Amino acid sequence: MRKTTMWKKITWILAVPLAVGLLMTTAAVADSHMPGKGKTVKPARATWDTGFFLEAVYSRALEDLGYNVEDPKKLSNPIFYQSLVNGDVDFWANGWFPLHDTQLPGNFYDKASKAGMVAKGGALQGYLVSKKAVEKFGIESLDDFKRPEVKKAFDANGDGKADLVACPPGWGCEKAITKHLDQWGLEDHINPIKASYTASMADAIARYNNGDPVFFYTWTPNWTVYKLKPGKDVLWINVPDKNEKAVSGIAGAVTDPIRMGFPPNDIVVCANKAFLKANPAAAKLFEVMSIPVEAIFEQNARMQEGENTQRDIERHVTEWKERNAGAWEGWLEAARKAAK
Repeated sequence: MRKTTMWKKITWILAVPLAVGLLMTTAAVADSHMPGKGKTVKPARATWDTGFFLEAVYSRALEDLGYNVEDPKKLSNPIFYQSLVNGDVDFWANGWFPLHDTQLPGNFYDKASKAGMVAKGGALQGYLVSKKAVEKFGIESLDDFKRPEVKKAFDANGDGKADLVACPPGWGCEKAITKHLDQWGLEDHINPIKASYTASMADAIARYNNGDPVFFYTWTPNWTVYKLKPGKDVLWINVPDKNEKAVSGIAGAVTDPIRMGFPPNDIVVCANKAFLKANPAAAKLFEVMSIPVEAIFEQNARMQEGENTQRDIERHVTEWKERNAGAWEGWLEAARKAAK
């Protein structure tokens, strides 16, 4: 009896450190699997709704790494970049470069960086016109809107100017459009509509469906080119700048090559440097992760068809994640390894 009791004590003494060791090992494995556990991320997202999906995808991946991700702050571009420098937010996935270069504060690269590529070269910008109107009036460039018959055809409000769906203030593109109109003497011929882009485009699409010509600025990826398809419904037109390098191979262009008026842009993740240094898992995730422009087109179109609540967007992320499970797990594994 005495020997049995002694043996039980010895067994217990030996078992305790073994159990503690197993618990510590299990905890270490859990920590490496969830390197963001106990840490909070402050994301931001753009004011344009076609960019909401990008923020939601990156935030979901961070959550899968264990981070507590706050609700995103909806910020205009210049305010976002200054907030990033100040450390008020940690990242966004809505950087457009070179378009946003002029909106960066002077000390941007001291405090922040372009941390990853969402879609390289996938962002086009330019002016689209109804294909039927292009063919009827022989429109090839913005300069054609100086012609009285063209202006009259596109004048929806009776002010004697062609109506152009342009950009709201703060997006960056509105400055480029204003520069174009001033540079080529078009201010007395074209009226840039700067109200809500979504509402203005909805109105333009309604006019198109009624048989009226439309004229609008857009970018890709964007739902507009899903509703009005370049080459079928509308055509990209030139800007009258003979010094601009023309680009070839643009689907739905009125000429090939074409002078778009905007260089192709990369969609980029921008992040605070202090955040990246303190979170190597997040830094690696931003570095390796990307979203095909086709997926953004598809999701943006679903939003415009009515699936536009935050719950809808989160469901879109879940569905896209499931369809791309292999790539998703690869990104997370790369992030986990960077944190070790």
